[in-house]
Amino acid sequence: MANDLEGLCEQAGILPDYYDIWGTHHHASETTLHALLAAMAYAGTDADGVLPPVVVSWFDQAMVIPLRLGPAQAGHGCAWRLRLEDGRLLEGVIGADERDIHLPDTGATGYHRLEVLQDGALLASTTVIVCPRTSHQPDGLTRTWGLAVQVYALRSGNDWGLGDYADLIPAVDWAADAGAGLLGLNPLHALYPHNPHHCSPYSPSSRQFLNVLHIGVTALPEFAECPAAQAAVADPAFQTRLEALRQASLVDYAGVAALKYPVLGILYRHFCDHHLAKDTPLARRFRAFQDEGGEELRQFALYHALQEHFHALDAAIWGWPAWPEAYRCHDAPEVQAFAAANGERVEWQQWLQWLADRQLAASAERCRERGLAIGLYQDLAVGVDKGGAETWVHQDLYALEARVGCPPDDFNPRGQDWGLPPWIPQRLRAAAYAPYIAMLRANMKYAGALRVDHVMGLMRLYWIPPGMKGDAGAYVNYPFEDLLGILNLESQRNRCLIVGEDLGTVPDEVRHHLREAGVLSYKLFYFERQQDGHFFPSDWFPEQALVAASTHDLPTLAGFWLGKDIDNRTALNLYPRPEMREQQLRDRIDDRARLLADLAREGLLPDGVSQDPDATPALTPALIRAIHVHLARSRTRLALVQVEDMLGQVEQANLPGTVDEHPNWRCRYALAIEAWPSDERCQAMASSMTAERPPLG
Repeated sequence: MANDLEGLCEQAGILPDYYDIWGTHHHASETTLHALLAAMAYAGTDADGVLPPVVVSWFDQAMVIPLRLGPAQAGHGCAWRLRLEDGRLLEGVIGADERDIHLPDTGATGYHRLEVLQDGALLASTTVIVCPRTSHQPDGLTRTWGLAVQVYALRSGNDWGLGDYADLIPAVDWAADAGAGLLGLNPLHALYPHNPHHCSPYSPSSRQFLNVLHIGVTALPEFAECPAAQAAVADPAFQTRLEALRQASLVDYAGVAALKYPVLGILYRHFCDHHLAKDTPLARRFRAFQDEGGEELRQFALYHALQEHFHALDAAIWGWPAWPEAYRCHDAPEVQAFAAANGERVEWQQWLQWLADRQLAASAERCRERGLAIGLYQDLAVGVDKGGAETWVHQDLYALEARVGCPPDDFNPRGQDWGLPPWIPQRLRAAAYAPYIAMLRANMKYAGALRVDHVMGLMRLYWIPPGMKGDAGAYVNYPFEDLLGILNLESQRNRCLIVGEDLGTVPDEVRHHLREAGVLSYKLFYFERQQDGHFFPSDWFPEQALVAASTHDLPTLAGFWLGKDIDNRTALNLYPRPEMREQQLRDRIDDRARLLADLAREGLLPDGVSQDPDATPALTPALIRAIHVHLARSRTRLALVQVEDMLGQVEQANLPGTVDEHPNWRCRYALAIEAWPSDERCQAMASSMTAERPPLG
């Protein structure tokens, strides 16, 4: 075992250096390396047992599995049995002098079980995962476009101050009528019902379950049969509060929760009395949902029941690390006693998940009914919040004191600290990747396409040690081929196209393997530049990609044109040096001129618009549309339009590096969904995109 720092870091997968987005070489300090080893509690290589904890292989690759016999077993022959997922059983023997198991070609991808026996007794077993080389590729998909929405920002005639799952139905209808093939959504992961202020969809309690604040209350069939809930909503005081929430330009999460959860509580009591007590067909559907969710759903619901309980006693209780110590282990006797004594509160959390699941399923079904080529395009966050359900149940898999982020770049000069604890690679492998597999299945359940945020995380993640700033981190390697293979397998099984968010500095090895796997690259207009700073022409973009003008962490087109993002960073003192701000201001002036010149080069500059940016003080709807036509003319499989850009809104959804300083995840759309079909900007955008990318079939 290596006992020096360099050797330990190599064993643990901690990289001693990296190149940033400008090509500058950075060496991690010894302080950083020691801190990361401590964060993952790594003291040296943990040798596998008789068999590795998991074996991941490609379906067209011979499988040779190392066998490590102890002194008592060595020198004796063994037998092996491979139980295939489809029920078949393959068997063989291992000679006394052999140290490897050579498995035959199974011809079957999937999750299999290998057992090794000696003298008829089971010696060891492991999971064998056989993966396809490529992810799912939808039949006949050539070039289509879609609309990207932030669900919370949606307005409708029935919203409660927050977009909800029921609002996805008219959004799907608009997309279908407009000729789009997909509807893109922000992450819908479970947050914290007890703390609606925690609203970032990229900092969830769990990535396996759904955000229940997005339940559309009045759209539930149960609401139509519950006079008590109807009376509560019809109350004049309730309606006054509801109207104020609807009219607000920013989402008031606490205000929405204060209206929704009491009414949902009335509906839950109605459901218990009129369905569960009578074992109705609806009650049986709920019981089936509980059975399907199994122990993972029970543990998730138990976590949130406990967090609700402790937070009610002390508002400073933010998550399980702040609970009384006896409850911090998910299988502790005190936890089980709480579950037995508070079964209804646990079931309440399961019931909320069922409602959310039903409504999201309905929107996916509407996509199928309306013929969208892809359907829902969902988003998988790169990590979870430290104090949530996922880390409570699987806390041994996480380096809880480290955080994931990224090194400094043009848009984030101080680096980014996302505050999310990373998986410890060795422990994830020791768990046979079960949490990773469950997470993928949950997020592909209703998705026709899935965006994997920070897809480079399949190979390496930038870890920031405890107590250090975002620019003091180092990269940690992950078992890339294993994780990619499992992603392919679940993609094929769920018939879900994969988009890998590969912005920034991504190793060539990652890009190569993602291309080979059929994963779409993620191209943003702002970043696709020639060496002289001009934007690439339409025919430069590769076919195997999704293209968009911007995304949630970047300025909208109107905000970019006006330099609103630079103003925001200046006001919040996010520039480490004044000259960085001055350089960005100069660059933005040049960018406006380049943009106009490049649209003119493509023959897309609108009539009457000068190439002089000073003569074009505003980014007009026609200019915004021209940028999207430029992108739509590319060969890329998918092209996205953000609602913010379609409506010409200035504020971006999220300003990295801030929490409460900017209205992150709170800006609502200026126009209700019902008005989109008659709005000139929406009509023109839909017509332009569909002219370039007609509906399939």
